[in-house]
Amino acid sequence: MSIIKNTFKVLKKQNKKAFIPFITAGDGGLDNTFALMQVLVDNGADVIELGVPFSDPMADGPVIAKSHERAVANGVSLRNVLDLVKRFRQINDTTAIVLMGYLNPIEVFGYQAFADAASESGVDGVLVVDMPPEEAHDLKTCLDGVDVDFIFLVAPTTTDDRLAFLATIASGFIYFVALKGVTGAGHLDVDLVKTHLLRIRQTVNLPIGVGFGIKDAKSAKAVSEHADAVIVGSSLVAFVEQYADDKDKMLASVGVLANEISSVIK
Repeated sequence: MSIIKNTFKVLKKQNKKAFIPFITAGDGGLDNTFALMQVLVDNGADVIELGVPFSDPMADGPVIAKSHERAVANGVSLRNVLDLVKRFRQINDTTAIVLMGYLNPIEVFGYQAFADAASESGVDGVLVVDMPPEEAHDLKTCLDGVDVDFIFLVAPTTTDDRLAFLATIASGFIYFVALKGVTGAGHLDVDLVKTHLLRIRQTVNLPIGVGFGIKDAKSAKAVSEHADAVIVGSSLVAFVEQYADDKDKMLASVGVLANEISSVIK
């Protein structure tokens, strides 16, 4: 059983919801990300999403897009991110790690080589933002072969037919995009989220994490009443930029917000 599947299974037995924070790998340096990962675990993270730096992060809003820019400027590559996960696994083999990024770096790496390296490094799941599910067969085959979950985005506009197709290829969990547009944008309508989740659950038998627009403990708690997991990115990444010159304050601020969120959704 994958770590992701087991995480949700254990939480369900405890009647708890998963907290999934997102940070961009290499933002402020890889050592900085390593420290942030430990802080997130210490403050309730069940799964960590690591953004793989990319030069054109078109699905991301300004806060996360800038974090990609900073990491790319630092020369952080997909291979560096895999090495970071491997390093993290030396101190933690229980917290699930999901790589969230764009297709180009994976294509350059090579599907099979990437799948093998991801598995060897200790990656548990992969989410490719700009890969249509209809084109995912070859990468899915490679990831299935090494027991790495392939996670997909579902938007409010996703049709029932596409949901039915996703139900045949997705694993780990579904990432529901609560808002139209990019990360960190717009106003969250929890009632509308609930309606969409009910529709998704009629077709897809996987846990559903909700992200985009969840910025604090209040919004996280509201969403957690309907979702299986709460995904928070921009609010955490903003601290990395705000306190770039004060690592202790950065880690403390991320830890406080993570703790506030994890405390109210469990």
